Amino acid sequence: MIRLQQLSLMRGTKPLFEQADLTINPGEKVGLIGANGAGKSTLFAMLRDELHPDGGSIDFPRQWRVAHVAQETPALDRLAIDYAIDGDAELRRLEGELAQVEAQGQQADGHRIGELHAKLADADAYTVRSRAEQLLAGLGFSEAQMMQPVASFSGGWRMRLNLAQALMCPSELLLLDEPTNHLDLDAILWLEDWLRRYAGTLLVISHDRDFLDGLTNVIVHIDERRLKRYGGNYSAFERQRAAHLALAQAMVEKQQRKRAHLQSFIDRFKAKATKAKQAQSRIKALAKMEELAPLRAAAEFSFEFREPERAPNPLLVLDTVDAGYRSPEGDEKTIVRGIDFSLQSGQRIGLLGANGAGKSTFIKTIAGDVSPLHGTARLGKGLAIGYFAQHQLEMLRPDDSPLMHLMRIAPDVREQELRDFLGSFNFPGEMVKSPIAPFSGGEKARLALALIVWQRPNLLLLDEPTNHLDLETREALTEALAQFDGTLLLVSHDRHLLRATTDEFLIVADGRLQPFDGDLDDYKEWLFKSRAAEAASQAPSETSTIDRKEQKRAEAQERQRLSQQRKPLEKRLLKVEADMAELQERQSVVETALADSAIYEPERKDALKHLLAEQVKIRQALEPLEAEWLELQEALEQL
Repeated sequence: MIRLQQLSLMRGTKPLFEQADLTINPGEKVGLIGANGAGKSTLFAMLRDELHPDGGSIDFPRQWRVAHVAQETPALDRLAIDYAIDGDAELRRLEGELAQVEAQGQQADGHRIGELHAKLADADAYTVRSRAEQLLAGLGFSEAQMMQPVASFSGGWRMRLNLAQALMCPSELLLLDEPTNHLDLDAILWLEDWLRRYAGTLLVISHDRDFLDGLTNVIVHIDERRLKRYGGNYSAFERQRAAHLALAQAMVEKQQRKRAHLQSFIDRFKAKATKAKQAQSRIKALAKMEELAPLRAAAEFSFEFREPERAPNPLLVLDTVDAGYRSPEGDEKTIVRGIDFSLQSGQRIGLLGANGAGKSTFIKTIAGDVSPLHGTARLGKGLAIGYFAQHQLEMLRPDDSPLMHLMRIAPDVREQELRDFLGSFNFPGEMVKSPIAPFSGGEKARLALALIVWQRPNLLLLDEPTNHLDLETREALTEALAQFDGTLLLVSHDRHLLRATTDEFLIVADGRLQPFDGDLDDYKEWLFKSRAAEAASQAPSETSTIDRKEQKRAEAQERQRLSQQRKPLEKRLLKVEADMAELQERQSVVETALADSAIYEPERKDALKHLLAEQVKIRQALEPLEAEWLELQEALEQL
């Protein structure tokens, strides 16, 4: 297990952690959350032994192999598939040693060659290429792209290659820092499915609540320089956190009433000789009383889209449009063809499809950034488009302030009104007049949204608007879009945003735009079936030998046998995890109640006795469940 004890760390003059404790059991899938700058990535650096705490300790088995996603990708001539396989460093080491031994020719040590072949077989060297192909395909790479050099890919695609390296690395501990940032929805669904089957311990930092909900069984919240563990996924964390805040606030209000009562007695009787002794005792009691600070969630950020001034209907009509690009020489590259599309006022559409299928090209054609190659695009009179592109942040001017950006589109508005508006988007004080160059990606994304909101669009075209947003700002955007009175066309890998803000889906696939009859769960099922059918179509129609047929039959029988053995274990594991999460939630409530000093007053003796008994009962119930959980994990790993 991973155990952090009394962990303390300073970054400059800022304390990130103060006497923080945490235990993570083997095989748990943990979501690490907290405000930006709270220390999430720093904690990962300590687990990788790149940083050392100022106090306390971090312990986990030294034999554990730790995998993580590299943040830099050199511009290599190495093929993408070979770069992905490089993630298995031990396999590459064995291959290198075998090549050296075999290069000795007749003087080669045959015994050592045999040993190395056996070790390579144990390392699954003879399936490594097919495994790498499956990984890269899942992350959105075509067969042609797998054979391209790393240097030919953009930054986002290189990060996908780094993720593939981390997944290729055999590991007992996998650290993923925002793994969905550079992925489209198709790749995220594949990754979530892959990580569910990962047998080791997973720690993931993510701002995607659906990803956390579908994957994690523990949430660790960095709050007030401590690490607080919650059983269950992100939604369970939200419920437990809300209950904890409500209970803490009730304790504060109770203490405030008690302090007011003591102060009232002191004020009334401290000058009376007959009551002086009692007044002095209450003065001492008041001085000794440690004032409870109210626990507060992070200050909520919210905004709203202003009501559009008018809305034509239909907003636009595309008649047999071919969308794509025309080179300066006049060559055409059609991405989506034969688009017949009418957008009615009030529609809320989510756009689905694989990366590169043409979603962004379609939106750019509507926005007017790209002219139709063929066909006709008719825009309604009074159409006002608010367009957030994938690369919107690059269009901001780094040397200009938020105020200068807004003044450029609202030159006749009083400065104070503009400052007030930007303040509602969390640009307070001097920040509103500071150059945006050092701003974080999330702050720049908030500014881009503010500029769109100011213009009161009646059609919002949003292409991956959440890429740089934290959980709080994503939730604010979700609420604002849900209340938006205009028309919405949205591309996003954030399933929570899609579910909460859209009413229907279109899909771009095979060069066509078509309605998708179903929800996101149906899309996931359709996607996995399509991939399975594609894989089946690429498989050889006939096996070359009878031996191969027998081998495939034996492999299928073995898979079926293992599946039958795994099913009851997995079913029991889910039940044990659910029971543990319920007990841990009860344990958190009991411990919070025991932290209330009022429970130790004489008249609360029975309540205290009940709480202590409940605490013991929960611990006794948890111990055998935790032991069984470990046994089940070990049994599944052996299979």
